[in-house]
Amino acid sequence: MKIVQALGWYYPESLGGTEVYVAGLSRRLQRAGHAVLIAAPDPQHGDERTYEHDGMPVYRYPIPRVPTREESQGTARVRGAERFHTWLERQRPDVVHVHTFVTGLGLAELRAAKASGARVIVTTHSSSLGYICQRGTMMRWGESLCDGVCIATKCAACELQHRGLPKGLASVVARLPPAIGKISGRVPGKLGSALGMSALIVRNQAMQRELVSTVDKFVLLTQWAFDAVVANGAPRQRLALNRLGISHEHLPIKPAPEQQPTQTPITVGYLGRFDPIKGVYDLARAVASLPRNVALHVELRGPLNGDDDRRQLNELRRIVNDDPRITVAPPVSADKVAKVLAGYDLLCCPAACVEGGPTAAIEAHAVGTPVIGTRIGGLAELITDGENGRLVPPGDWRALATVLRDVAADPGKTIDRWRRALPPVRTMDEIAADYLAQYAA
Repeated sequence: MKIVQALGWYYPESLGGTEVYVAGLSRRLQRAGHAVLIAAPDPQHGDERTYEHDGMPVYRYPIPRVPTREESQGTARVRGAERFHTWLERQRPDVVHVHTFVTGLGLAELRAAKASGARVIVTTHSSSLGYICQRGTMMRWGESLCDGVCIATKCAACELQHRGLPKGLASVVARLPPAIGKISGRVPGKLGSALGMSALIVRNQAMQRELVSTVDKFVLLTQWAFDAVVANGAPRQRLALNRLGISHEHLPIKPAPEQQPTQTPITVGYLGRFDPIKGVYDLARAVASLPRNVALHVELRGPLNGDDDRRQLNELRRIVNDDPRITVAPPVSADKVAKVLAGYDLLCCPAACVEGGPTAAIEAHAVGTPVIGTRIGGLAELITDGENGRLVPPGDWRALATVLRDVAADPGKTIDRWRRALPPVRTMDEIAADYLAQYAA
């Protein structure tokens, strides 16, 4: 088969969980004898380009650095994306597998994939679950886990609060009828965005229905996500569950706790973006709140790809306030992640959004490192609280501080006990086998 893997960004400009996932999946498919091509939009260059990354051909098509409101919302074809459509016509793939919805990779591209004669598979790696959550976190008001059901007034108010409106005012503006909001939304700037929010949510609901009806399979990474998509009206026969796993094939497994018990001070790691929705600010606040005699060291590692990343890192440093127990280390390349994780006593994944993984938590379990996470998304399905790790409410840095203090006080009864009960880990070989069955169905 000729298989196109399409995602919103790719190496070398970007390094994240989705890129690692797609690269690992593509390698397995290639080894199984299939022709694999990777495609992604590119706002940084003005022309189409092709290159090879890790033995895989990559096609990039240009899109605007600054898209229009209509392009961002998916109501107008994104300039430059037509080149991807033409490329698909030339390639005539058997399968087009889309992993992210971003500007330049959306419903128009799914239609183009179907028009090329391909079987279309979508895997949603983001908390939006397609077009269900405009806020992109599945966190109601940014504070607690949402029920996952999209309702125009509810979701419009949540997104308006996310954009800076007080809850009360957001709730009032969200009640603007969608028909009026559609007209008011044409006003330029933030006012138009606010007045048109209820209409945007209704449009998202229509786009979600089209997404599910267009694809051959819509793949979810957790049971919670699967149930949420069903609750929003998707027929079960269009959906599939394919949980995350690890791409690494040769892992540095740490010795058993009987051979190498955990010593103090304990080392806690964080791998991921410095975006607040990843909960890294909560981790920084938790550690900074602890007395200096709490025996732990925390290492933060994340990419620095642009101004937003640097601003977020500066905010982290402000929160840390020169606490000597917290260090910021360089980002980790994919081939070094397992070794870094094996060097930690604990990995902390304090996510403030519903995630399919994160992948780093699964990789940590694979090398023998327990995880402290939040009680949402994939983490809640991966960690059994108190048995092989700990779960805390998302956004509750005080609860996280309490857990860190208790673990540092007695790593033998916490970390070492959890190490003996880590769950088995899925592999990318299993994931690829499940996808091949979907591709050939």
